[in-house]
Amino acid sequence: MNQYLPTIGLEVHVELKTRTKMFCSCLNDPKETEPNKNVCPVCLAHPGSLPVINLEAVKKVVKVGLALEGKIAEKSFFDRKNYFYPDLPKGFQISQYEHPLVEGGCLEIRDETGLPAQAGKAKKIQITRIHLEEDTGNLLHQGSKSLIDFNRAGVPLMELVTEPVFHSGSEARKFAEELRLLLRYLEVSDAEMELGQFRVEPNVSVSKTGKLGTKVEIKNLNSFRSVEDSINFEIKRQVDVLASGGKIHQQNRGWNQEKSETFEQRSKEEAHDYRYFPEPDLPPLVIDGKAEDSDVFISTEEIKKQLSELPWQRRERLERLYHLGPDLNEILVQDRSLGDYFEQAVSEFKKFDSGHKKEPDLEKTRVVYNLITSDLRGLMLEAKTSFESLKAKPADLASLVEFFHQKRISSRALKDVLLEMFETGKDPGEIISSKNLLQVSDSGELEAVVEKVIQNNPAPVKDFKAGKDASLQFLVGQIMKETKGRANPQVIQEMLKTKINS
Repeated sequence: MNQYLPTIGLEVHVELKTRTKMFCSCLNDPKETEPNKNVCPVCLAHPGSLPVINLEAVKKVVKVGLALEGKIAEKSFFDRKNYFYPDLPKGFQISQYEHPLVEGGCLEIRDETGLPAQAGKAKKIQITRIHLEEDTGNLLHQGSKSLIDFNRAGVPLMELVTEPVFHSGSEARKFAEELRLLLRYLEVSDAEMELGQFRVEPNVSVSKTGKLGTKVEIKNLNSFRSVEDSINFEIKRQVDVLASGGKIHQQNRGWNQEKSETFEQRSKEEAHDYRYFPEPDLPPLVIDGKAEDSDVFISTEEIKKQLSELPWQRRERLERLYHLGPDLNEILVQDRSLGDYFEQAVSEFKKFDSGHKKEPDLEKTRVVYNLITSDLRGLMLEAKTSFESLKAKPADLASLVEFFHQKRISSRALKDVLLEMFETGKDPGEIISSKNLLQVSDSGELEAVVEKVIQNNPAPVKDFKAGKDASLQFLVGQIMKETKGRANPQVIQEMLKTKINS
């Protein structure tokens, strides 16, 4: 197999998050369960109905193009892509062919270590084009019958095509994951794969010659695992066919997850098979030209102003500021709401720090990170709540960690107070005061308790003098019991050592 070079390109279809469909005013609602509810004469292709361009969808595609540093077209046009299938009511799909909205651009993927690009461990994936079209209806197969739900027909669909630069299923999967993350940061799509909002179609070929082999397209993959597994299977299948003297036929194949294998669907069409021609009912899209040149005018400067911090920018900034390491850092990047909550909490430490420190305290930062990603997120999963609806605010979490950092509460109290904050939204100081959880560090206040424990436990005291360190922990436990967990463990350890050895 090593003598064959696999080459993979990706086509990714993304349903855009807009209020209405691409060419009509029907609602774009991916969660609608009633079949054929969001339909009208336009998306059902009734005679005489005319399409109207959804400008919000156009702007979202341009936004993606700008983020990927692609070339935005000065003028772009819609075309009719002609083919006949039951889920296509018009008998053609309004799409783009010769004049897409975006050409070129790239997206970096990282290697297995997760190191950033500047460490020389990233690969730039070149984008061929990004264009806009309308989605088809949805076929539902029930036994010998096939039903059609047209709620999805006409939904704005962005198609992104890469250059054939991948050489493994793992690379393709990383690209798909990073692209979906970008789309969510840009808020152009929820990109839920199980809802069909993010569909990946790899083109796979193998060759000995260094030239591209005959490509096979795997259709409508709806999980990252299936992207990786289907490509790896198809590479092996094609190598086995060629090694046995066979020939690869250009075709579309599906993916059977249960059998972990691809299967033939139909011959692959070429562009000329679709008989593209310009859509006569829609005006050209004019980008950064003169508004009077078209009814449909888009300003890239206005769209650039809407670009927020991108995933790779956040990845680099978080690592520079907090030094958490690539794996921990990536959790904050992948879950944007979690990352926002974390940063808001850490920013609150400024009001506790004297001298107005510019850099965040790394020790406190790590405590905040652990509380949010472990304890708090665990509570949220159990309660099925989101960061947006949390009762415990970032400022209160910072205040709680400050109590712990100053050794005014124990690690046990830290978690107990967090639970009550999560359930009630109360201020941590109020909870600590009402439950008398402040840690006792004053040696004068603790001295009588230490003396009592030493007198009541002569055997462990003798064992500690003989070098058994575990006996000291037993004595510490007895003091914690006497003080109901309020004694500072570090203070009483030193007091025990001093008194026993004196």
